[in-house]
Amino acid sequence: MSPSNTAESAAVAAPQEQAHATDSRSDWLRGLRAALPLLVGVIPFALLLGAQAARNGFSAIEMPLLTGLNFAGSSEFVAMRLWTSPPHILLIVAMTFLVNSRHILMGASLSRYLKHVPARKALLALFFMCDEVWAMAMADARKRMSLQVSLPYYMGLALTLYLNWVLFTTVGVIVGPLI
Repeated sequence: MSPSNTAESAAVAAPQEQAHATDSRSDWLRGLRAALPLLVGVIPFALLLGAQAARNGFSAIEMPLLTGLNFAGSSEFVAMRLWTSPPHILLIVAMTFLVNSRHILMGASLSRYLKHVPARKALLALFFMCDEVWAMAMADARKRMSLQVSLPYYMGLALTLYLNWVLFTTVGVIVGPLI
């Protein structure tokens, strides 16, 4: 390939890459904006979970670890309800699995919409999957009449909800004892 062909190829590729980056950024922001109204419902539950965790002796370090590694609100509420001293770990793990088993079906239905995504990115996306993100990403793909979920849109939704959940459960653990 001659140097002029290489330069021409680079000149053609640059606008395409720039357009893709712009589309990705706008889809990410679209996902973030779509998640904002959900926070009205998510934040009170996060604060309540944090307050329950404080009552069970969780600290402002332990709570973000729990919610950050599990990111499944309903099973976290179950764990707080079942928490004793010492905790019945096998019971909590079994109930968490039972409550979260719906994620197996949700993930299976989402997987065909993530075929265009490399496996490591798809697995990361599935880690951040919650009911709201799954429903909104699937609805967005159908609205766009696409068999692909926009990963930037999905991550805009997911990261907004994830970060707020972790943040406000931690706030709940701190302010819960004061209320």
